[in-house]
Amino acid sequence: MAMDGRLQVFSGNGNRDLAEEIARELNTTLGRAVVSTFKNDETRIRLEENVRGGDVFVIQTLCEPVDHNIIELCFIIDALRRSSAGRITAVIPYYAYARQEKKTSGREPISAKVVAKFIESAGVDRVLVIDLHAPAIEGFFEVPVDHLRAGPLLSDYLRQMALKDMVIVSPDPGGVRRAAEFRNRLNASLAIIAKQRPEDDVVNTIDMVGDVQGKTAVIVDDMISTGGTLISAADMIMERGAKEVYACAVHGLFAGDALEQIGKSSLKSVIVTNSYPVAPEAQKVGIKVLSVASIIAEAITRIHKDLSISVMFSK
Repeated sequence: MAMDGRLQVFSGNGNRDLAEEIARELNTTLGRAVVSTFKNDETRIRLEENVRGGDVFVIQTLCEPVDHNIIELCFIIDALRRSSAGRITAVIPYYAYARQEKKTSGREPISAKVVAKFIESAGVDRVLVIDLHAPAIEGFFEVPVDHLRAGPLLSDYLRQMALKDMVIVSPDPGGVRRAAEFRNRLNASLAIIAKQRPEDDVVNTIDMVGDVQGKTAVIVDDMISTGGTLISAADMIMERGAKEVYACAVHGLFAGDALEQIGKSSLKSVIVTNSYPVAPEAQKVGIKVLSVASIIAEAITRIHKDLSISVMFSK
């Protein structure tokens, strides 16, 4: 049943700009709270307004510093639970540890599941995420999970760019479904790159299936971390005769010297969303940032009013 309590929105310090933009989309303001640290570096949380019976949404991107932002989120949830909030929804635009959803060798944790259980044990009632790297992570939660997609936002922007002779490229076989959805929305052709990852954050491209000769290639992925996959894929595509190469991804982490390397690469432009905070200097190397605030705000409104989320992506 729909919540009778008033809609309230709080935020941690992970991607505060996005949280404020979502609040504006909802015609409200972020709830008053102290979210800081004590002098000994322990996290300090104190709510400064009444939340009793409220339908409360906590916005927190699990970006750097990742572990600190996870703790902030859990402590805010616990404070809300102890203050008698009616329902608590964790809004997580970027879910950290998502690439650690399974064991790849012996004696490793399944970190994505540990994070899910940690958030759940804090007292959350439901979770709202965008483009999980591994959809199986939904199953790590025992509470309802609403999984939003930013693909339509990115493909609409590509359509407005009016690129000629477009080919959508998946940088690995695991992303074929995502790339195929873009191909269908944009009436483009499809190519697939095979790769292997000999060690963490190191990628070797192997071969490519599909024709890019004389075409405008767009590499589609869910996240960009170090940029290694992206740059090696772009190089292969240009070697195969493409006119130019673009890339788009939902989450732009740009770890390490990724921005510098992308600036030196053959990529014409890279399009990401603000699900993860992107440094202002990213614009200097051709990175375009789209906002997911309206998508998240609509989902929050629908959850609050007990309306379907799936219809948002049924077109």
